[in-house]
Amino acid sequence: MLEPKGKRRGYEIPNLALATLEHPNVFTLKTEFTDSGQIFNALTTHFNFARYGSPSVPGPPDAVIYFAASARNLLVPDSECFKRNVKKKFIITSSETIYEVCFGQGDLDYQYFPLEYFYDTNPMDTYALSKLCVERTVRGFARRFSVDIYALRIGNIIEPHGYAQGFPKDVNHPNSRKRNAWSYIDAWDLGQIYDLCVQKDGLAFQVFNATNNTIATTIPTKEFLEMEEYEAPLNNRKTKEVLGFREEHSWWNYYKPE
Repeated sequence: MLEPKGKRRGYEIPNLALATLEHPNVFTLKTEFTDSGQIFNALTTHFNFARYGSPSVPGPPDAVIYFAASARNLLVPDSECFKRNVKKKFIITSSETIYEVCFGQGDLDYQYFPLEYFYDTNPMDTYALSKLCVERTVRGFARRFSVDIYALRIGNIIEPHGYAQGFPKDVNHPNSRKRNAWSYIDAWDLGQIYDLCVQKDGLAFQVFNATNNTIATTIPTKEFLEMEEYEAPLNNRKTKEVLGFREEHSWWNYYKPE
């Protein structure tokens, strides 16, 4: 199986987290995100020891990408999930779960296809509600303080090793992909979208569906959803048109038929 390769963008990246990221080019500063003092200090400190040789003190970062939250339901109790995801955020990672079905109770159907960022949403589960609450909150912050805040509604993330594990079985059985709206985002392509967000200024508050172009099934979309042949049900048109996203890692490049 081909292994997708990342591109270096020239950023200096500090990882502010309680767990160390094992990467030679990323410095981890252990930071508790429920403590505002730690957050302030962490965002105004050196990124690495080499910076102490610089003639100037560190300034604020050019951009903040926030992942410090519960990644889904059933990792921590509901009350803790909501507190972690809502209490503090400055740039947000939202979720496809906002479209109601992913963690909804029972066998639910999506209201529309393709799923567009501007559709009304009415989720019932804690995780999706926390994401929706954050979107509404930062929308107000962006308006009040005239800053750019972009929310990425991320689809099912597939890392490089994922194409050889559960993915081949899932794409051959469309029912198993319904809760993810038969869509996905390649981890490398997601990195590209974040990079495009960092580079794009002046959009105030925006919501983007972060997903790849094609449906994550071997069965054409048009056979059961009345859309274009392999069109992704979670629509990424705005992400392409506004940010300039161009898919580089279609799952078809790494798929091995059973």
